[in-house]
Amino acid sequence: MQTPMLVIAIGLLFLVAHGDVYRRRIPNTLSLGLAALGASRLALAGDPTDAVRTLAAAALVFAAGFLLFWRGVFGGGDAKLVSGMVLLVGHRQLLDFLVLMSLCGGILALSIIARDAFRGLSSARCNRQPTAAAEASKSLGKSTVPYGVAIATAGVIMLMLAV
Repeated sequence: MQTPMLVIAIGLLFLVAHGDVYRRRIPNTLSLGLAALGASRLALAGDPTDAVRTLAAAALVFAAGFLLFWRGVFGGGDAKLVSGMVLLVGHRQLLDFLVLMSLCGGILALSIIARDAFRGLSSARCNRQPTAAAEASKSLGKSTVPYGVAIATAGVIMLMLAV
């Protein structure tokens, strides 16, 4: 991947992660921007077979992401983001990307579980009133994982390794 495309992609992925952490939203414009960069990469590569295979892989990943979204496992923005990332990393690196994304997501989920457990222990030990954020998360019933962070992290690692 050429350096300007790499810098733009990493910048977009940073914005994705930041927005997902603070707002739990991944704007469509960021996913579309990454998909457009991926389509540009395919066009510049000049290999029609590779392009068709990558487009097919992205479509399959989108279908799987949509099913996960429909079942409430995944966010809609996450499904679109993963599909856009497939266009960037290509079908040959798809399995590596998905494994790395899963590892990043697992580490992130374990961190959130540990954070929640620590908050519960510290508020019980100190006999303090829970904070407003803790009360809000309790009222929702569960913490959420900003999976866009895992997708973005895996994407940046894959793009940097491809250089």
